[in-house]
Amino acid sequence: MLTSDLAINWRRGDKIVPRLIKTDDAGYLRDAGVLIEIFDEFQGRTRGELESELEEYVGTGTDYRILRGLIKLLTDRCEFETASVAAPEDIRRRVFLEARKFQPVAPDSESKNKVLELIAAEFETDSDTIYAQLYADLSFQQRLISFEQIAPTDLLDRYNLAQAQALLYKCVEMKIRVAPSDAANYRQIFSSIKRFGLIHAVIGNAANGYEIRLTGAASLFHRSQKYGIRMAVFLPALLPCQNWKMSAEVAQKLGGNVFYELSSEQTELKSCYYDEPEYENPDLEKLTKNWEKVSAEDWQLKENRKVIDLGKTAFAPDLVLVSPRGEEIYLDVLGFWTPKSLQKRLEEYAAANFTKFILAASQELRGSRDEPLWESRNVIFYKTKIEPRLLVETAAKLLVNQ
Repeated sequence: MLTSDLAINWRRGDKIVPRLIKTDDAGYLRDAGVLIEIFDEFQGRTRGELESELEEYVGTGTDYRILRGLIKLLTDRCEFETASVAAPEDIRRRVFLEARKFQPVAPDSESKNKVLELIAAEFETDSDTIYAQLYADLSFQQRLISFEQIAPTDLLDRYNLAQAQALLYKCVEMKIRVAPSDAANYRQIFSSIKRFGLIHAVIGNAANGYEIRLTGAASLFHRSQKYGIRMAVFLPALLPCQNWKMSAEVAQKLGGNVFYELSSEQTELKSCYYDEPEYENPDLEKLTKNWEKVSAEDWQLKENRKVIDLGKTAFAPDLVLVSPRGEEIYLDVLGFWTPKSLQKRLEEYAAANFTKFILAASQELRGSRDEPLWESRNVIFYKTKIEPRLLVETAAKLLVNQ
């Protein structure tokens, strides 16, 4: 994605839109093609050499911010490594300690050569290699070892998407209105929200559609930067869905907040979802792996594929705990959360008289430093992993109290 300094947008009144480029423009296609070629040709060379070549190409033209944006996206497709016979800090330490015995050591002196030769013998290499790798851990000395290819048109599409994503770094709140549609579309939207761990509230039902409110990064007191990236990465997952309209309130330093609006009818942004990293909840993976290792008294843990209609709201849990008698308790492993958002969700379920659920909240993903001032038999808190035994105990108590 783009950094904030490379984001370009237009503001009119209380509306804001990203500055998009025409992906069929001959000039932009040429620039994209040349930049891709440069990255490809510089595999095996240092980052410093690559950046020097890119700097020369960008120059001081009027489109330098666009070109730098394309370069940022291409750099994200690169893998760099520090190539050295030993840790560069160890080489520096040995060279500097040895140099103290030959003071003063001039740049072109015999003493310098002697020091390098002595250290080279220690590391079983030559003096030129030692000299070249003194600062191999610095960014400009790292070598480009691989570059993931991309077509020029796809790069321009990715640039437009990245401009839209950049608006969401400072999102206060996002509202998504989903018109009545099939169950598969609902599941796709809810699953994407959960995959990226976004704090959300849902109003509506399957027959009439839903209004989903996502808490934005600018509303969080804690960890807003990390959450803002999750908010932005959610956008490509939303684009392929159907029958939705989105309005995102974006914080501004001056002149009041503005709104970025989008719908499933738009054609300018392409998802490029295949290009995004998968954000699977690692705590869910741990729980699934540990379940079979720990005796769970014949309880089963199954994947949930339903969106549960609760009248005025909806619930899309991750898993289902099934008792030996076939009774079900739904488990939702939360992503980011705050005590306020969690309390609101509990109130919604209570209003629907829905009790067959457990919410598992990670202390590591709490988005506020406030501590919950309440207790609930439906909520468990954990630090590093969810204990299967605790889940079974909690589920069993819920069934007894029904």
